[in-house]
Amino acid sequence: MEKANWSSLEIEFTIVGLSDYPQLVTTFFVLVLLMYLVILLGNGVLILVTVLDSRLHTPMYFFLGNLSILDICYTTSSVPLILDNFLRPQKPISFSACVAQMALSFAMAGTECLLLSIMAFDRYVAICSPLRYHVIMREATYIPLAASSWAIGGAASVLHTSLTIRLPFCGDNIINHFTCEMLAVLKLACADISINVIIMGVTNVIFLVVPVLFISISYVFIIATILRIPSVEGKKKAFSTCSAHLTVVVIFYGTVLFMYAKPKSKDSLGEEKQDLSDKLIPFFYGLVTPMLNPIIYSLRNKDVKAAARNLVARKCFSQ
Repeated sequence: MEKANWSSLEIEFTIVGLSDYPQLVTTFFVLVLLMYLVILLGNGVLILVTVLDSRLHTPMYFFLGNLSILDICYTTSSVPLILDNFLRPQKPISFSACVAQMALSFAMAGTECLLLSIMAFDRYVAICSPLRYHVIMREATYIPLAASSWAIGGAASVLHTSLTIRLPFCGDNIINHFTCEMLAVLKLACADISINVIIMGVTNVIFLVVPVLFISISYVFIIATILRIPSVEGKKKAFSTCSAHLTVVVIFYGTVLFMYAKPKSKDSLGEEKQDLSDKLIPFFYGLVTPMLNPIIYSLRNKDVKAAARNLVARKCFSQ
């Protein structure tokens, strides 16, 4: 066994990415670049309309604006590294750069999990207690809720990152992933990582299990309330106020659960394919969900479409 490298600042990692599949590199580079541009454009427009249009200064659109900021930050923390790796396969990355990317990605992902559950609470109050909505979801409530999701996500990232950088690393330090994904980095440590694994399990409960349960319970009450509405038109109107959020939740958590629940292959050829799929699935849910969020909310929301048209008309008129 090689001697562990205790001088973390001198360590360099090598990210494998698609270096084993050179025939896919050009296709994936173009695909990722286009998806990233759509993410920046779509979420950027959503942020602009929610800030500039006073009619959208409500809790729901405040959370939506936060979600768009999250999606831009999350993808920006990893996509430039992915694109650079496509252009220069297996280029070494410094320990500090790897840690920064890992910390930002973890913080943004954790915050998004909590923010989606807060948005479910907002929809629950809007559907189940509409007369008390403006009393419950006032500024003194929804701003601290959003801030707490950012704070908890950031705190969890700092905790995991600080535990990771204390570990010794040795060997070739090759990361079999597209980015400095935390679990992939932990596999390279030359020390006992049981504490890291335990705390990772606890944070999985906080960021995955608890939000999924909370969102599921919220939508049980929401659906029960909608079914009690006598008119068909009333049911459609009530469901339309939460359908976009529900669609985003299904896509986001559905992909995550599929990634962790799919069976492991036993034959060597299957393991090779599975190794590629283990990298591609999180890679795509990290891009597809941020890309679809603004599209889903824009297509299903008349207020957002009207605000976007007004913004474009105002820009054209000013010129």
